[in-house]
Amino acid sequence: MENSRGVRPKKTQQENIFASKSLSYFLQLTQTMNYTQAAQILGITQPALTQQIKKLERIVGAPLFYSVGKRLRLSEAGYTMLQTTNQVYSLLNKAADEIQQTTSENHGEIHLGILSSIESQVFEDFVIDYYKENPDIKVSIHMLTRREIWAALESNQIDLAIMYIPDASIKNWKPYDSKVIMTENLLLIHNNEKLAGKSKIKLSRLDDRKWVTYPVGFYLNDVISDAYKTEMVATPDVAARFTQPAQIYHFLKATDTYTALPESYIMSRSDRDEIMTANFEPKIKFDLAFVYRTEKKDIPRIDKFLTEFSNYLEDRDYFKRLDDIVAKKIQNSDNDYNN
Repeated sequence: MENSRGVRPKKTQQENIFASKSLSYFLQLTQTMNYTQAAQILGITQPALTQQIKKLERIVGAPLFYSVGKRLRLSEAGYTMLQTTNQVYSLLNKAADEIQQTTSENHGEIHLGILSSIESQVFEDFVIDYYKENPDIKVSIHMLTRREIWAALESNQIDLAIMYIPDASIKNWKPYDSKVIMTENLLLIHNNEKLAGKSKIKLSRLDDRKWVTYPVGFYLNDVISDAYKTEMVATPDVAARFTQPAQIYHFLKATDTYTALPESYIMSRSDRDEIMTANFEPKIKFDLAFVYRTEKKDIPRIDKFLTEFSNYLEDRDYFKRLDDIVAKKIQNSDNDYNN
């Protein structure tokens, strides 16, 4: 906006900070502490990210990061910026939530972030049913990595996360709450005839084959690694890593490898009889849960959505609904074959 003399006034320091993408880029970089990973998540090039960080450093007048070898660390100014930025974002998110709390439970948008390694069919079916009863509620589903989910929760881009807990990667649980959907077993998946008929298997017995699993940093990869450390067993060699459970499953069926996948995923497969499964001894368990900022529960449409999903599982629980989905797949496949 120009002043009375027709001269555009110079932007203030605050305007320079908040008018650019530098702040959100800075937050993402603090999550990964790796320029390459942060740029990939943001969908930009590494030079573009570096330029934005340098721009922010010029505005505040101090370096925000420094390197020790190949490791990136926050400077004292960086810690101050991170703390202040989180406080500002918290106030903005709280204001947005308070505004939304005055809206109707039957109108508006709900953004769900689902961990990409989770079998999502039950949630997809629920959203279809929910839309039929609530046509003025727009539900958007985003399949995200663990880091992307956390960043989206922090920036208020999603209302509800569907993810596995406990999650040690989340450092600050204070502003958040969770609602458990079900308790999940992690199953050993294999095609080793020597282990056929075994319902429980110790990790120490699985040193004869390589594994196929998720990339380092993915939740289930960390769960498996932690289990090996707890049992004081050497971590196995990995033949391949994939980001999707279907990719892992496909690789395992074609090779002499082991893997571990959630019981819910195995139950969702119409070809689940073609592989062998077993529980680990001791069992490896975790919870599938909704995670959200505590204020979200006060938004009428969010509260209604959570309540309706609970009612949905009271009618038929999560695993029974997975059985229904598989039965429908098999029936459709038979019909296609007969036709």
